[in-house]
Amino acid sequence: MSLNSILNIATTGMQTAQTQLRVVSDNVSNVNTPGYVRKIGEQASLTTQGIGTGVEVTRIRLATDRFLQAASLNAGSEASRQGVRYELYDRIQALFGDPGGSSSFFAQIDSVFSAFASVGEDSVSAPRRQEALYRVQALFDESTRISSQIQAAREDADGRIQSAVEKANGLLQQIEALNVEIARATVVNGDATGAESAQAALISQLSELMDVRVTGRSVGGVSIRTGAGVLLAGDGYATLEYNRAGTVNAETSFNEIWVTEPRGQKKPLLDSITSGEIKGLVELRDVEAPQAAERLAELMAHVADELNRAHNANTSVPAPQVLTGRNVGQSLESALTGFTGTTNITVVNDAGVIQSRAEIVFSGGTMTINGTAATPATFLSVLNAELPGATASFSNGVLKIEAGANRGVAIADDAASPSDKAGRGFSHYFGLNDLVTTDRPSNYDLGLTAASPHGFTAGETVTFRFTGESGAKLRDLAVAIPAGGTVADLLTALNDPATGVGRFGTFAFDGNGVLAFTGYGSTPAKLSVLEDRTTQVPSGVSMTEMFGIGAGVRASRADGFSLRTDIQSSPMRLAVAQLNLSAAPGASALATGDGRGAQLLADAGQRSATFLAAGGSAGGSLSISRYASELSGDIGGKATVAKNRAASATALYSEASARQTAYEGVNLDEELVLMTTYQQAFNASARLIQAAREMYDTLLGMI
Repeated sequence: MSLNSILNIATTGMQTAQTQLRVVSDNVSNVNTPGYVRKIGEQASLTTQGIGTGVEVTRIRLATDRFLQAASLNAGSEASRQGVRYELYDRIQALFGDPGGSSSFFAQIDSVFSAFASVGEDSVSAPRRQEALYRVQALFDESTRISSQIQAAREDADGRIQSAVEKANGLLQQIEALNVEIARATVVNGDATGAESAQAALISQLSELMDVRVTGRSVGGVSIRTGAGVLLAGDGYATLEYNRAGTVNAETSFNEIWVTEPRGQKKPLLDSITSGEIKGLVELRDVEAPQAAERLAELMAHVADELNRAHNANTSVPAPQVLTGRNVGQSLESALTGFTGTTNITVVNDAGVIQSRAEIVFSGGTMTINGTAATPATFLSVLNAELPGATASFSNGVLKIEAGANRGVAIADDAASPSDKAGRGFSHYFGLNDLVTTDRPSNYDLGLTAASPHGFTAGETVTFRFTGESGAKLRDLAVAIPAGGTVADLLTALNDPATGVGRFGTFAFDGNGVLAFTGYGSTPAKLSVLEDRTTQVPSGVSMTEMFGIGAGVRASRADGFSLRTDIQSSPMRLAVAQLNLSAAPGASALATGDGRGAQLLADAGQRSATFLAAGGSAGGSLSISRYASELSGDIGGKATVAKNRAASATALYSEASARQTAYEGVNLDEELVLMTTYQQAFNASARLIQAAREMYDTLLGMI
């Protein structure tokens, strides 16, 4: 072996040892740096024609394990998803208060019915009446507050989605910039570990926003795809697009989140991710929060309806001069069709003596008023003729009965055969003596039949949106009102496969007379209303409002209820007496101090009612108290499940991160051993150079 070969071996040995010592030094100095991945210098022998000529560091790499990295990224993504879901759902649960506390929302419901029981014990007590009315208004004010705060949570989630999208765009740009830097260093066999460490930290942040899959590139750097394979970085970087909705209410339709791949293909992001903060925020915004809002609205709609049922069966003393109904969303002819049983409309004087009486008998699709035959078209004229001293009118969907001066109007159903349509008596159906008012339709069991006129103008449109299981938009469909004027014609147009929603499901009236959509498949598409340009004549309500189409319009009911203003300002107008149809001629049919009607109001919470499917609940025949109890348990149960899932996901992430850190982190003992080894290797190479020099000097001396 020549002296030059010996010197070359020694020199490369010293250079390699120096490089390895720098690597070890970097590792030791970053022993407490969070997220730091230790470096490894890979070295190999140099040979020339099969003869060893030294050693070199072929590359400096990070001590990463792709399996541990993938496990940590996946666990971190799921932890972020469950974390935001729990954070926001816990906020929703807090709105309802402690279910076992006396000041919770559900306790307020019980207090309303207890207050009416107190009124029944002393019906002439103005303070007791005022207390009952105060509790009713407080309950609906609280439901309005909770409903608005649920929407505020959704708005917050929507804003955070936009922030997450913007953050993801920034991370992808930085990751791709580092890809270029790493590739450049790889070409010249440079040290790219600093860029790789920075890139790994960025990828970890990205994985908290969405689930990602990371693979190495042969030219250096990484390729990143979503869990479903959409390319995010590696050959350029993808761009995410999202425009937040602004002010959010129950009927808000949110924009799609788009991802444009480096190759230019634009796809819905939600179809390609299964976890991460964005997924958790979308689930809370589009699933958990709307379900809570929809169930709250269903509960409050029945609280209002049952209070109104009882109040319409009663009357105040003296009887009110005017009874003004609510907008029934139909023509009078349509609203009157389908009634059975008997009701009585009376005009009484200030002493409660009946002055005139109209007995309305519905039977087999016909009706008589005091024995005089009438039809839905002639109802008003016959009623006005048979009820002297009062005038009935119908305008914009509202029935109104007004008595003359010093007279009042009182209504009572026949005890043996009460009037009924869709489970409501005549006065209740038209809302003639409602205690609770609302600014929009709240009852969707209208009792319509296929032959009923729908009242909408041909050519008007309603646009439906269908979304898939992931939350991504499938299709927007605009359906036009048909030329035919019956409900059957409307259903045919809605269910048409070519121009309607027939490709996704079908509309039909359920057993309660409620128009419901049933999607096709084991995981049917979700229907919502994007835009409604219909107006029903004469009521002025839209088709969405009239039939309660979509979860959004149903959830919006929760913030529309309030106590009737005239009763709120004058508690003695609260109807707690009952009309005595058997009173002798000239005798009062109303008694001051009659509190029998108050007991009906007190019992309203225990009366079985038909709740519609809402927010994941199947509904069914339940009392208000039972439904409130189940809702309380459901809210608390979901919050607990969300908490447990978040805790489990966080624990899994901690374990995955700990294992990754144990493998990739710096071990001081190991690094000190390596430092000693490379120091000795450096010294050995130095001594080899010294020996070669001495040999060279000896050879020169021999000449």
